[in-house]
Amino acid sequence: MQLPWLAPGDPLPDASSAWGESDPVPGLLAAGGGLDVPSLLQAYARGIFPWFSEGQPILWWSPDPRMVLEVERFSLHRSLRKTLERMRAAPGFEIRIDHGFEAVIQACAQAPRVGQTGTWILPEMVRAYTALHRAGHAHSVETWIDGELAGGLYCVAIGRAVFGESMFARRPDASKIALAALVSFCRAHGIAMIDCQQNTTHLASLGAREMPRARFVSHVARARHLGGPQWRFEPVYWSELLPARTSLST
Repeated sequence: MQLPWLAPGDPLPDASSAWGESDPVPGLLAAGGGLDVPSLLQAYARGIFPWFSEGQPILWWSPDPRMVLEVERFSLHRSLRKTLERMRAAPGFEIRIDHGFEAVIQACAQAPRVGQTGTWILPEMVRAYTALHRAGHAHSVETWIDGELAGGLYCVAIGRAVFGESMFARRPDASKIALAALVSFCRAHGIAMIDCQQNTTHLASLGAREMPRARFVSHVARARHLGGPQWRFEPVYWSELLPARTSLST
């Protein structure tokens, strides 16, 4: 099959035209175009995202099925629950949103990945998502311990449609804590799901599951028109996951 090639500013094809299981690269939709803010917003609003490696053109994807984390299905494992209970009582622990977006995305770009020798978060992606952040549509959720950035993640948000991108940790469980904070934030603000893009064992262990692309695209079409929250984390949001203080011995 011939892959559509886009010039900067060209509209993206419909997500339903992405290559399927019998095609060379399932989920691949188009190549080319640009990473400017309007192009990125157009893509995410239609269930499409960019993902490419060094030496490749911009590649646009819309997998079917889509991996999503419905926030009510988040699996808070016993060990992480104990860590959260302990950390939220610690004076040096804090969750911040958008305090250091550029530091987070740079850390995500540099974080080693199992089975990978490089990164897809190339300098042009860093610049693009930093611009998207400045436009109010990309956010970082950060775990701070004793005044240091210990881990975090960044995501894209349009209204109440939230799309997870990448995470990193410099201390044990710091990225999982940031994800738990994002889940708590989403629950508190009526955000039903977080896009995870592709299936991984790690995401599945946290409660993510596959969803037909058509259903996912329909969800995004509805959620992006709903009023978005103020991206600020309040400690009370932990009550969405930790409704009562529990003993560490239980």
